[in-house]
Amino acid sequence: MTAKSQLARLGLFDAKVPRYTSYPTAPHFSNDVGASDFGDWIGAIPPGSAISLYVHVPFCRRLCWFCACRTQGTKTDNPVIAYVDTLKEELALLARRLPADVRLSRLHWGGGTPTLLRPELMRDLARVIFDVVPLGSDAEFSVEIDPNEIDEARLDALAEAGMNRASIGVQDFDEEIQKTIGRIQGYDVTRRAAEMIRARGIRSLNADILYGLPHQTRGRMTESVQKLLSLNPDRVALYGYAHVPWMSKRQQLIPSDALPTPEQRLDLFDTARRLFLWDNYAEIGIDHFATQDDGLTKAQARGQLRRNFQGYTDDQADVLIGIGASSISKFPQGYAQNAPATSAHVNAIRAGRFSTSRGHRFKGQDVLRARLIEALMCDFRIDSTEILRDHDISADELRRMFQDANNMFEGILKITEDGLFIPQEARPLTRMVARSFDAYDLSKAGHSSAI
Repeated sequence: MTAKSQLARLGLFDAKVPRYTSYPTAPHFSNDVGASDFGDWIGAIPPGSAISLYVHVPFCRRLCWFCACRTQGTKTDNPVIAYVDTLKEELALLARRLPADVRLSRLHWGGGTPTLLRPELMRDLARVIFDVVPLGSDAEFSVEIDPNEIDEARLDALAEAGMNRASIGVQDFDEEIQKTIGRIQGYDVTRRAAEMIRARGIRSLNADILYGLPHQTRGRMTESVQKLLSLNPDRVALYGYAHVPWMSKRQQLIPSDALPTPEQRLDLFDTARRLFLWDNYAEIGIDHFATQDDGLTKAQARGQLRRNFQGYTDDQADVLIGIGASSISKFPQGYAQNAPATSAHVNAIRAGRFSTSRGHRFKGQDVLRARLIEALMCDFRIDSTEILRDHDISADELRRMFQDANNMFEGILKITEDGLFIPQEARPLTRMVARSFDAYDLSKAGHSSAI
């Protein structure tokens, strides 16, 4: 039975489910976690650990209509310069709490548009970060790059600072679609950015492309993917456009009647997927593709693929610290999120305190269910031996959880002595299968379409 017929039979084409980049998901965070918890969790990091750091720059020269990220527009550099000063103050607060000899496993600058920063600001920010937490051996330093907002001088600054992975957003190369989503970015501009990145010896190039955009057709999807493949990206994230105008007001500018149906979205995804596979990319999880020698491909083969707020990762660090407005940190104890509003975040940092405004402290079966969901999202299977070894659950209870999930999907899943497995033909259902292991109420969260 095809994925389309399975979805139709189960009535799941219009299902709304989380992307599961965390568990529990951010809508379930509360103000029970505050700045003191955040500081304590930083202090509890074992000395000598490898951690990851995410730096959020919430500014853009233009606000793309399709984007639901926390960003704000600016025509001048003044607010960006002031914000970088705040980031440096925040890093100083972090330095006072961090245990000795902590090293960076991963550093990622996201946004917004981190490449808005002038070259001297980039160098200054990188220097301060590495003074607080040096890069470890084999560490990755990645930056989200807007091809419309990059030049030779800024790429020189990033390369000199140690950037070894670059990520560019493509979305779609079709001109009509670009106009409809408020993102004008020609192929030549994107190709030039990729060439400048490669010319500086950057070893890996990531790219994002969207399916489910207004006016997308199978032919247009094919043309955009083929143009993207001509850039030879090492990794590709094939994300489904999340139309959530009740959360992101700017999406109200996108005509909903031009959006593809759920059935058409599935066809668009499958069209792109086939092209990546034909070009010898490995399929990573539900929506990523990577070259055969990429770290994601190797991690998947080793059973070490992980899921975080940036999607799939091969990072094995137990701690991810978010710097900047709205950034989310993950610790063994739980999640902590900075104040979403830039002004509130800046005011807290300038007052000499972290801006943590909400989060979640792990309790009950949170860690167990987080691992069950991550295993499904990464490997399409749950290994019973691993779960029974690492978590406080009996074999009988785990089998009951498997059977309850299988009952929801009318026997589509496979259950053996080794665990639970999602067959290849049912993998478009993965987020929905993961939902069956979610103990939280999802009815009011307003999640995006599962397809």
